[in-house]
Amino acid sequence: MIGELSPALIVIIGSALTVFFPGGWPRNIFSLAVIALAGYQLHALGLGEYGQYSLFGETLTLTRIDGLARIFAVIFLIAMALNTVYGWWLRDAGQQAVSLAYPGAALGGVLAGDLVTLFVFWELAAITSVFLIWAGNNERSFGAGMRYLVWQIGSGVLLLAGIALFYRSTGSFAFENFIDGGMSLTDPAVLCIFIAFGIKSAFPLLHNWVQDAYPESTVTGTIILSVFTTKMAVASIARGFAGVEALVYIGAVMTAFPIFFAVIENDLRRVLTYSLNNQVGFMIVGIGIGTPMALNGAAGYAFCNILFEGLLFMAMGAVLYRTGTIKGSELGGLYKTMPLTAFFCIIGAASISAFPLFSGFITKGLIISGAAEGHYFWVWMTLLFAAAGVFHHSGIKIPYFAFFAHDSGKRPDEAPLSMLIAMGITAALCVGIGVAQIFTGPEGDPLYALMPFEVVIEKSYSPYISYTAPHVLTQMQILFFSGLAFAVLQKTGLYPPELRSTNLDTDWFYRVPGRVALLGIVGGVVALWRAVWGVTKGLIGGAVSGLYHSHGPEGRMARTWSVGYTALFTAIVLGIALIAVFSVR
Repeated sequence: MIGELSPALIVIIGSALTVFFPGGWPRNIFSLAVIALAGYQLHALGLGEYGQYSLFGETLTLTRIDGLARIFAVIFLIAMALNTVYGWWLRDAGQQAVSLAYPGAALGGVLAGDLVTLFVFWELAAITSVFLIWAGNNERSFGAGMRYLVWQIGSGVLLLAGIALFYRSTGSFAFENFIDGGMSLTDPAVLCIFIAFGIKSAFPLLHNWVQDAYPESTVTGTIILSVFTTKMAVASIARGFAGVEALVYIGAVMTAFPIFFAVIENDLRRVLTYSLNNQVGFMIVGIGIGTPMALNGAAGYAFCNILFEGLLFMAMGAVLYRTGTIKGSELGGLYKTMPLTAFFCIIGAASISAFPLFSGFITKGLIISGAAEGHYFWVWMTLLFAAAGVFHHSGIKIPYFAFFAHDSGKRPDEAPLSMLIAMGITAALCVGIGVAQIFTGPEGDPLYALMPFEVVIEKSYSPYISYTAPHVLTQMQILFFSGLAFAVLQKTGLYPPELRSTNLDTDWFYRVPGRVALLGIVGGVVALWRAVWGVTKGLIGGAVSGLYHSHGPEGRMARTWSVGYTALFTAIVLGIALIAVFSVR
């Protein structure tokens, strides 16, 4: 154990050192060693609080490892390792360094023991992640990165304002459940923090930065971005706002609305970003319900989502790498030359759709059951609809239009070996988590052992027991009818075709009218400045002209005075001076 050094700092320091290693296997081996060291430190420290320091007379905690932080830290480290293997072919020192620094900052966020430490890592994650978007190295990625930065820095400003108000109100930087502490969402401090978390979680109407920025990154950058920012925010919401009922409804909306955008979207990586919104929505619902089972479901589903959503992004990254396009209208028939990538993509699709024997099936049911047990009937119905929609747009659409559908005529090579290894390990984890309970029983399920709250199985039909007839049959019915709907719509020609088009989202309201309004404001300010400058220029010009007439070459002061006038003027000045002196005395 390296003292009480935070695993996050190990990763961040290691990211800075990667640039001193030659590209290729030396840099990649070093990156994996850094991740392994951080994992060892996480295990060696164990549960507890470490790295305490003082600020403004307050004791702050750099590293807090509890059940909630641990499950996120473990999957973050696994994702870092898989991303390093996937991008083994990469030779960009800057991008590789940021690919560790950004996850390291997100890791620091989930391990933060107070609000100040959280803010530092929150902002570090924002700043480092934007370089992955700019690594796209084109005009679109630069513009998307700038807009992304506005959202992320805006979230940071709100978080900082909330922390300042919270400290003013309580005299503390403690990062615990705000509502349990006697505060409410109507409190300005809590509201600022809530909105800051909501931006990074991509709440409805605050979500567009995901679709705008993530698809503009590189092959590897989009995969990394899909993992860390939203999940760091989910962990923060779980710590600060568990049991807040408003989250149940916000999450329900998040699960439903992206489905419609995903169905009509042509860019398959952008389809997955809408899927990302949908998946985070399930987690938010679980956090809002706030029971131990629902919170376990939210944390466990985040763990699994990082794997299967990452696997889908990996498969689409491989397609983009080999074909140069990710448009559904330009793909199809790739299974002929990329069979392994297609196979791994199908495993990811089955997992995200919560097929039995795959990871999503184990944890999604905990959230849906939590909604039912909490008597949120319409939310429960929405989650069932959203579960069907996930299968529709991610379980079917992604593999179908990329690898099957019409034959595009493209015959690219199979994905590079490093990509296949990373996808193979991720697929194995998706299947392993899905089938582990069959062999170990729910009591011995390794994922359950990581969950933040104790898994209590009080009855034979407990939602923790995944492989029961009602659970299996219910899920298979959802999947069957969703698949049937896709087939019917596809055969009848009613399914939205993959077209070269740009779909409008709610960001249109600030990117088009907002731009017009901004240009109008700028124009008004310019006009006002010109008017003020014109008046000022006229006044200054008049004053200068007056001085010129008085003191210029032809001015009154330039004329030669007679001796008499000069003597009289001198006497007057001396007289005024004498009067002034005597008056002062």
